[in-house]
Amino acid sequence: MPLSEPVERELLHLRDIALKGYHRADGNFDIEAHLVDTKTYGFPSEHRGQVGPGEPVHGMWVRMTIDMDMNVLVCEASSDFTPFAVCPAAAPNFAALAGLKIGPGFNRAVHERVGGVMGCTHLREVLAQMATVAFQTLYPVRARKEREARIANGASGEPPVVPGKRPALLGTCHAYAPNSPVVKKRWPEWAED
Repeated sequence: MPLSEPVERELLHLRDIALKGYHRADGNFDIEAHLVDTKTYGFPSEHRGQVGPGEPVHGMWVRMTIDMDMNVLVCEASSDFTPFAVCPAAAPNFAALAGLKIGPGFNRAVHERVGGVMGCTHLREVLAQMATVAFQTLYPVRARKEREARIANGASGEPPVVPGKRPALLGTCHAYAPNSPVVKKRWPEWAED
């Protein structure tokens, strides 16, 4: 279902972000982001002269290589289009993210390493979305490996149910609300009316 019909309007700014998750031949994973900002009008730029309509104001890339445990092995960034000549100098600082683990505290750790003048606001903001893409990319791979390991050990392919252990997803969104039909079906013992 689309959004409601808007009033008459004029597009001024467009930000496109492409996020992709890859399984590498070496068993690790690449999570990539490409951010492009454009305007529908031209404007003067101290650094670039005139920036034309549709010409990128920002054109930036980030790649995190992670392992199966969500550890950042390598992070690299690049800026093809920036509003100031000094902006690309922040990109190498994103290598400092190597060694972080994607999970609780990731965004705080990113800010500690490349926050403020050490980084780039646009590159830093996209990292939180990349973390989500990392989970989405690895979940089916990890689930398959765990299922294969259980079967190899003579167990059922289904994950074991741990009585009394609260599901990690419970309460994290509308679908996993304790009174949701999803929770009532998946985890009836945790469902609320």
